[in-house]
Amino acid sequence: MTLAKSQSVLMQIQPTILRFTKMLASVLQLEVEIIDANMTRVSGTGPYGNFFGRKLSGNSRLLKHVLDTQEEKVVIHSRFDPVCDGCTTKEDCKEKAFLGIPIMVQNTCIGVISLVAFTPEQQDKIKDNIHVFSDYVRHISNIFVSKLLDSQGHSDDLNKIFLSLIENMDQGVLVLDDKNQIKYSNQTALKQLNITKEKLTGKSFNIRPLTFQQNYTSGHLQHILSFEDRQELIIGQLHDIQDQQLFLMAFHQSHMAIGSHNDRNNTDPEIEHLIGDCKPMRALKRLITRIAPSPSSILIVGESGTGKEVVARAIHRLSNRNDKPFIAINCAAIPEQLLESELFGYVKGAFTGASANGKEGLIQAANNGTLFLDEIGDMPMTLQAKLLRAIESREVMPIGSSKPIAVDIRIISATNQNFEQFIADGKFREDLYYRLNVIPITLPPLRERQEDIELLVHYFLNLHTKRIGNVYPGITPEVLQQLKGYRWPGNVRELSNLMEYLVNVVPNGEVIDSTLLPPNFIANASSNTNRYPKEIETSFESAAACENHNTTGLETMEKQMIEEALSRHANKKLAAEELGIGIATLYRKIKKYELTAV
Repeated sequence: MTLAKSQSVLMQIQPTILRFTKMLASVLQLEVEIIDANMTRVSGTGPYGNFFGRKLSGNSRLLKHVLDTQEEKVVIHSRFDPVCDGCTTKEDCKEKAFLGIPIMVQNTCIGVISLVAFTPEQQDKIKDNIHVFSDYVRHISNIFVSKLLDSQGHSDDLNKIFLSLIENMDQGVLVLDDKNQIKYSNQTALKQLNITKEKLTGKSFNIRPLTFQQNYTSGHLQHILSFEDRQELIIGQLHDIQDQQLFLMAFHQSHMAIGSHNDRNNTDPEIEHLIGDCKPMRALKRLITRIAPSPSSILIVGESGTGKEVVARAIHRLSNRNDKPFIAINCAAIPEQLLESELFGYVKGAFTGASANGKEGLIQAANNGTLFLDEIGDMPMTLQAKLLRAIESREVMPIGSSKPIAVDIRIISATNQNFEQFIADGKFREDLYYRLNVIPITLPPLRERQEDIELLVHYFLNLHTKRIGNVYPGITPEVLQQLKGYRWPGNVRELSNLMEYLVNVVPNGEVIDSTLLPPNFIANASSNTNRYPKEIETSFESAAACENHNTTGLETMEKQMIEEALSRHANKKLAAEELGIGIATLYRKIKKYELTAV
């Protein structure tokens, strides 16, 4: 092979290179970039996962150094290496460590395979495994060369390196062919599944994620592995690589019983970010799928933190308006004097302090799309009348305008209030209520979804580890039991916050145990109580308590607790967290008890 022919020869086998690039990144948990001798990107992952076929800039000094010297280059602390001197983007460089291996053919460098670290954990991984990683990458470089030299494309060498990688991994690994039959499995996977290789190889296998997997293909999810008459729940990553599937098991596994999932209909819809597999949640997902195409108004009722906006956004995404705006507004968080101008907008000179150009209201901004009105029960009566007219006439009248503007919107409202009592007390218009409540949806609180606790735990662990850049942790059965025994006054939002806290405090790669739980959580979970006595919890959580005329004593206690929390925290968000309620609920309580001076 001559130099002239080798300059862009890697692009000729790009499908093979793409497959190995994805495999390398998955196995080594590092980012990979491969270039040819022209400094053209052939393949890559993460930030290098696009612009294939485009020549890199002159600031790619490390890659160019490997091309020029035809030698391996290791950098443990990027930006401080002499090769990086003179780089104009050095100060903004996100790369922490680098390992580059030349691809050699007949003493000519035809490209570079590089492993790159972007997090301190990845940096340590390269530092601690330089020789092992170097050997791996050199083997793969040889595979590329063999592929180039062998036009028949024999796969013996490919299988050898693939098997070598799999067998020496601490993670369990399964490889399925295009017929969903087990092609390879390592000893760790066999031990996890408690089965021999002879009984597993060639068997038909089905791997199905328990949660919506779009946008989470690079993270850990719970999967049901079905083969013969067995089902196993395994946490891991499922990758489609050409006509094969690569399943990488997480280091730490939980052992949730999956009997409750056996009656699950495989046709049940999966809705992004709406996580849950208990019967009420499955029924909710089916209902959302049915009603999403309709233009009718929807009222979502549920406690604070149950995911009302998540449901509203899911309905919008599944509707025919999904390519149009989704506009959300919290009626409790915006002062009454500003809410009208926010919703309806105003014209030039409508009032003192108005913008010289006027302002488009949120209803008008949602034209042809969806308007989500959270905490609708806190909307003032005067605005309720104006909103009703807008719904009935399909027009909005900006403040100061004499000319209505036609709008086509779908309204989704949400509340944790008891509207029947609000109507009886003259706090909410009955005619508007019936306009908004055409399709009612009730969300179950998390304490009634014990089956979903572990599913949500792993969903949020994956979400936060990916966002923060930590290693996916394990979690002990004792902690899971404590989580299931807790009453969750803040519902799913509180669970997400707790998982984010634990991801930050657990040492990388270790298991979350009871010693890492916040002290107040341990006390409350072990006694199966909430932060406050049951009566106060009911006053915070249950809408019915707010309407009960015999709760004067409880309301006095509630008012006193809120006053004390506000006196300790200038930040209302911190006060709400201490009380175990949402920020919108806190604002509503401040308004209810006339604590405006606090």
